[in-house]
Amino acid sequence: MNQAAKPEQYIDTVADYFDNLIPDATDDQLFAAGYLRGHFDLAVGSLEVMAEPFDKPRLCNWVEQSLVKAIDGGELTDADQQHVQQLWQQVQLL
Repeated sequence: MNQAAKPEQYIDTVADYFDNLIPDATDDQLFAAGYLRGHFDLAVGSLEVMAEPFDKPRLCNWVEQSLVKAIDGGELTDADQQHVQQLWQQVQLL
């Protein structure tokens, strides 16, 4: 598999993962998935605009930095932070 296909495959896998949560997820899980998907999509878009090759680790690093900034900025309650962080850990294992 070439380097260009790897991030695209991971991006598709993550999108499918979020989509597949919808039928059975709790309200908290749905919130966390929507919130995290926003950060994930923003990272993907930012990296694509830079028009430089990137891989899964770089993409995950961007998402992590975005989440840290949001949490430090007080965007989430403690409970929401926990849900988002738990989901983020699962997404990174995909």
